[in-house]
Amino acid sequence: MNTSSRIALVTGATRGIGLETVRQLAAAGVHTLLAGRSHDRAVEAALKLQADGLPVEAIALDVTDAASIEAAALTVEQRHGRLDILVNNAGIGTDDPQLGTAGQSIDTWRTTFETNLFGLVATTQALLPLLHKSAAGRIVNVSSLLGSINQHQEPTSPIYDFKGVPAYNVSKTAVNAWTVHLAHALQDSGIKVNTIHPGYVRTDMNKAGDEQNGELEVADGARTSVRLALIDDAGPTGGYFHLDESLPW
Repeated sequence: MNTSSRIALVTGATRGIGLETVRQLAAAGVHTLLAGRSHDRAVEAALKLQADGLPVEAIALDVTDAASIEAAALTVEQRHGRLDILVNNAGIGTDDPQLGTAGQSIDTWRTTFETNLFGLVATTQALLPLLHKSAAGRIVNVSSLLGSINQHQEPTSPIYDFKGVPAYNVSKTAVNAWTVHLAHALQDSGIKVNTIHPGYVRTDMNKAGDEQNGELEVADGARTSVRLALIDDAGPTGGYFHLDESLPW
């Protein structure tokens, strides 16, 4: 399918990696729906990209609100009739690292999973009928290396000692598992499903007070999502990637 004829939707896209993913997809000629919890913020972000001549459209979508998800799916259907690319980028981190692995409250676990897993699954389920109408549907789930059980067990891994945010880590492990299950279920449909690690990116989520942490610029953090969103029919499905590298589960 020609890139210019594709329709994409990116959740959690009013800032950071999500916004940059929208920018890169639109720059590749994809008509991209910039989804955010706040309609006003989504419109504001979309207008800036439109001013640069990019084919971007704002849409309200709160992945923790069933009515918002339903309304967004209806809007996409009415405006476009199908969806070719879904990038499940929306995510939060609410752990208090000082409380450690066993000290996080149940509310922290529930809040984290509500967005990072349940919201992702609910959004995918609502938009899947529209992805089935695509000639080449693509789903990209934004995970993290912190979701890799292999890397948490490997003493030489860069994340081996990074276990102070367990709700976030385990929610991303669950996203990886959901990706494998969904890819298997859709293996005969032509829809490809993959999960990605964007890298340790300089975003607001990786800020500690006034200190900015991270190794990659936001533009590099979006590259893996965009690559998997634009793969052709020979591309992978059911995989876990960072840039061109396949990651261990």
